[in-house]
Amino acid sequence: MARIGIDYTAAARQRAGIGRYTRELITALLTLESPYQYVIFAAMGGLDPGCWELETGRLRASSIQYPASSVEHRVSSRIQFRPLPLSDDWLARLWHRLRLPIPVEAITGPLDVFYSPDFALPPTRRTTRTLLTVHDLSFLRYPDAFVPALLRYLERVVPRSISRADLVLADSAHTQSDIVSLLGVSPDKIQVLYSGVDSRFRPQAEPGEIERLQARYGLGGGPYVLSVGTLQPRKNYVRLIRAFSQLTNQPAHQLTIAGGRGWLYQKIFAEAEQHGDRVRILGFVDEADLPAVYRNAALFAFPSLYEGFGLPVLEAMACGVPVVCSNGSSLPEVAGDAALLVDPLNTDGLAEAMARALEDADLRREMIARGLARATRFTWEQAARQLLTTFDGICG
Repeated sequence: MARIGIDYTAAARQRAGIGRYTRELITALLTLESPYQYVIFAAMGGLDPGCWELETGRLRASSIQYPASSVEHRVSSRIQFRPLPLSDDWLARLWHRLRLPIPVEAITGPLDVFYSPDFALPPTRRTTRTLLTVHDLSFLRYPDAFVPALLRYLERVVPRSISRADLVLADSAHTQSDIVSLLGVSPDKIQVLYSGVDSRFRPQAEPGEIERLQARYGLGGGPYVLSVGTLQPRKNYVRLIRAFSQLTNQPAHQLTIAGGRGWLYQKIFAEAEQHGDRVRILGFVDEADLPAVYRNAALFAFPSLYEGFGLPVLEAMACGVPVVCSNGSSLPEVAGDAALLVDPLNTDGLAEAMARALEDADLRREMIARGLARATRFTWEQAARQLLTTFDGICG
């Protein structure tokens, strides 16, 4: 039985972004029948042990178990867990800054394949094949949107990891193109693997969700335009706030930004404070509440400067919400004809698109219908089946 190691650190430590991507993809993978034994590795130093227990319990519940029909299957479980009592920061120092050649197999045991869904590959033994997901190259396209320490780390580690990997998975054809053009990688080394939309994101409301949103987040008292994503310059929130302030025909609407603090977010808060109660920054929204937060929005706005995929666009569509988003990077590829696409640098154009999506009833109905259809084209099961096929190719 071939052994596949998977770096689950992002899923264990991050609730949003790459953490959620990893959690959804690997959970879906474990629901599929396969000939592989999966070794789930995570750097857990500094976290409450209960976090790891919660994750392992959920993954075990999702995993299809082998029938106990042979000695091999009775003595070898389909999924094994290898937590390490070091933090991800310490591992980064050891593996990527000091470049200590301690192979990940010292933690996982022998492997046939090691898969990292988070930009960087640890040292591995020569006989281990490697698979790497690169979500975007925003640090090369928009270096000013990163703090210097993070930028230096990404500039060193990501190109080196891509060079070492036997195969690279890109979140979109746009990311694939960036890897080729910016780093000179052969297109034959890169496959596009799209993200999916979980079935929790749907138009049908759950009982009591309005009351829950009101109690937890103060939402539901009036209509709101929503944006979702970590607070950082690349999300273009300052221009979004300025564009929203131009919607004088919608005085009852509020702009609500849901996302945890990332980096260089001070200008976002400063701009929001100039508009009083019309702009709210919620902070991080629990995953369980996110579908309801989408569902009850009048409009979803996502004018990001650069995205490797842009999953919130599809999640909003799946919840039956019209979408206005950037016409740059991967977003036209993801949104198709189901969103109003705008130049993210054009504040007036963004304001005009939001006004149309809020005020034109016929357009809203058309956008909602197209969005619901578009979202069905992206599922985590489909992504997991492609990942499984990729494992088959590497192991073969």
